[in-house]
Amino acid sequence: MTEKRMSRWYFGGLASCGAACCTHPLDLVKVHLQTQQEVKRRMVGMAVHVVRNDGVLALYSGLSASLCRQITYSLTRFAIYETVRDMMGNTGKGPMPFYQKVLLGAFGGFTGGFVGTPSDLVNVRMQNDVKLPPEQRRNYKHAVDGLYRVFREEGVRRLFSGASMASGRGALVTVGQLACYDQAKQLVLGTGVMGDNILTHFLSSFIAGGCATFLCQPLDVLKTRLMNSKGEYTGVMHCLRETAKLGPLAFYKGLVPAGIRLVPHTVLTFVFLEQLKKYFGIRIIS
Repeated sequence: MTEKRMSRWYFGGLASCGAACCTHPLDLVKVHLQTQQEVKRRMVGMAVHVVRNDGVLALYSGLSASLCRQITYSLTRFAIYETVRDMMGNTGKGPMPFYQKVLLGAFGGFTGGFVGTPSDLVNVRMQNDVKLPPEQRRNYKHAVDGLYRVFREEGVRRLFSGASMASGRGALVTVGQLACYDQAKQLVLGTGVMGDNILTHFLSSFIAGGCATFLCQPLDVLKTRLMNSKGEYTGVMHCLRETAKLGPLAFYKGLVPAGIRLVPHTVLTFVFLEQLKKYFGIRIIS
């Protein structure tokens, strides 16, 4: 008899929250870089600027909204992907083909992106608040206060501003992370050189993080601009045209900090997830 552990449906959300606590400053710097109309500062310069003007704790501005986003967005996409994958894996037909992982990841990510849009909007606003002059700051106390104030002052529709971009990005990043992680792990284990250990998890998640960063960066830029706008864009296509005027590289603005943030976030998420599964997962005896 052999024993293996299966992930519980909420482990993905917990693992993502743990990773978000570690990588939040990088996410904040990425948002600041993407919302620049002109390139004035690079990654290190932006981080120094934030700390110099508002203190070290400003790097954790909007952390509550980031955690709220992980509880909605990441928990949903992981729950859908892993539940369906494990159900199909129990049929005895072996691992899912890669194209099925891609389709399942896209569906889970699209759904999670839509569910997480309100908290993502508040997350972007809270992170960007320190850049604004004091009289223009929104000054949300925390994520729940931000959600309530957007609902009260701007309506339900505004809560889902940029939902199409967030859903599209969610689909791409989930394909890059979950589907590519599963496939990379399967290939690494298939070589017989490495076992199912933390080194394999690190290598597979590093590859997945790189794939996810490249796939989702253009949509991430558009989503951030739409969510942070104060009416200057009439819609997605208008935002797309205005960004395109800045040149093709504008869609990859903040690519390096996005990668520096997303790759460690992906690595930490899967390392935490594998450890949760190992020690607290559902025991399957076969």
